[in-house]
Amino acid sequence: MSSVETVSALERCLNASIPQQAIRGEVAARLKKIGRTAKISGFRPGKIPEKVLEQHYGAQARQEVLGDALQRSFAEAVKLNNLAVAGHPQFELKTNDLNADQIEYSAIFEVYPEVVIGDLSGETLDRLVCELTQADVDNTIMTLRKQRATFELVDRAAQAEDQVRVDFTGKLNGEVFQGGEAKDYPFVLGVGRMLPEFEAAVTGMKAGETKSFDMTFPDDYHGKDVAGKQVTFTVTLHKVEAPKLPEVDAAFAEAVGIEDGDVSKLESEVRTNLQREVVRRLKMRNKEAAMEVLLKVASFDVPKTLVEGEARNLMQQTAQDMESRGMKMKDVALPPELFTERAEKRVKLGLVFADLTRKHDLKAKPEQVRVLVEDYAQSFDQPEDVVRWFYTDAAQMQEAENLILEENIVAWTMEQANTTDKAIPFNELMGN
Repeated sequence: MSSVETVSALERCLNASIPQQAIRGEVAARLKKIGRTAKISGFRPGKIPEKVLEQHYGAQARQEVLGDALQRSFAEAVKLNNLAVAGHPQFELKTNDLNADQIEYSAIFEVYPEVVIGDLSGETLDRLVCELTQADVDNTIMTLRKQRATFELVDRAAQAEDQVRVDFTGKLNGEVFQGGEAKDYPFVLGVGRMLPEFEAAVTGMKAGETKSFDMTFPDDYHGKDVAGKQVTFTVTLHKVEAPKLPEVDAAFAEAVGIEDGDVSKLESEVRTNLQREVVRRLKMRNKEAAMEVLLKVASFDVPKTLVEGEARNLMQQTAQDMESRGMKMKDVALPPELFTERAEKRVKLGLVFADLTRKHDLKAKPEQVRVLVEDYAQSFDQPEDVVRWFYTDAAQMQEAENLILEENIVAWTMEQANTTDKAIPFNELMGN
């Protein structure tokens, strides 16, 4: 017999019992199995008397059998009561004498909530769109040229994009601070390698000039000795070198990956790659907007046990990521509480996704998977081989289906909401 009590909105308490007869036979069988390989001084494996096995392994066998019996009993009660259990139960034995005819226990657990998604028709949602222009393509090619620029000595004042060579000495309270001195130091004006105030002071100087100026370091500067403090720099400029951009010719095309040096292919490939990136970023931004709207109208309690588990996963992923970047995480404790808010959001979205998929049949269709895989394969030299590989890798196929499911949910959400297209400039979309 079993009974289920409602503790809170999602928490339940199962009270049940396990008959001793269901345990004794299992314990005997478990001990017999252990005896086949157990090593006890004075006995050969397989020839150990039952009493000796009981003395050495009885407690272990009973613990294992009881654990299995609890899980079976709980599963039967869950099925009988038609419960959707979220996470793992916490068992508590109510019977002190484990040899009693009935072993009573309780199990505290949570159930999945009834997902309630409100009316989306009153929600305003912007669907970002971006038109790739010829100017965007030209600017990208210009960026590629600047990345491959050479520098030539010029006799004029330094300006943006010039490479300069300087000696500098920085003093805090009259003393040179750590890292505040260098000789014949090269950097390009305008790329952000030096602090803006430093670059502004050097801009306009000519070779052979020396200048002193005061400058205040940002409060969050990595050098703690000077962070937020005013220092005095003395700079001597030795050389000004102007950039010389390569011509857009066959040699340049080959340098950026066009094997036959065809310049027309260069522009076509740049456009294709930019368009692919535009589509990717638009999908990401529109997905984020749709998810926020869904979270806003979704109303239900989230199982704590699922949130705690997701927070632990996020914590472990963060630690692994930091270790992969060279950080020593052995003695660093990342409290799961730091990830609780994000974990709750992810769990809630997961429940919303599952509900929408079930109610509106939004799961990925085979033809959608095919389009996604073939589009992905186009960025490789042998797309047919990539497609074949994709369809033989279960993990890759699952990832593709998940991506399409997200896209279907975003599309459904935008259909339900008051959605309007909003143009976003290419540079803004790219974060330039």
